[in-house]
Amino acid sequence: MKEIEIRDDAIRLGQLLKLADFIDHGSEAKELLLQGQVQVNGEVETRRGRQLVVGETVTVHGQTVVIAAREL
Repeated sequence: MKEIEIRDDAIRLGQLLKLADFIDHGSEAKELLLQGQVQVNGEVETRRGRQLVVGETVTVHGQTVVIAAREL
């Protein structure tokens, strides 16, 4: 499982998908979400603007990332 570090308290799902290299362009997020290919904490998520916090997991095509706090 790969960790994605964020500097703020939360990150939007669409931003995370790009940061984690699940997509190349933000416009690709909508299609991925509409197809039901994104899971947050094991449940299908369709909202690109969902706020994610440290400790949550995102899975796309069998690859999972966990959100971690950036060390200062």
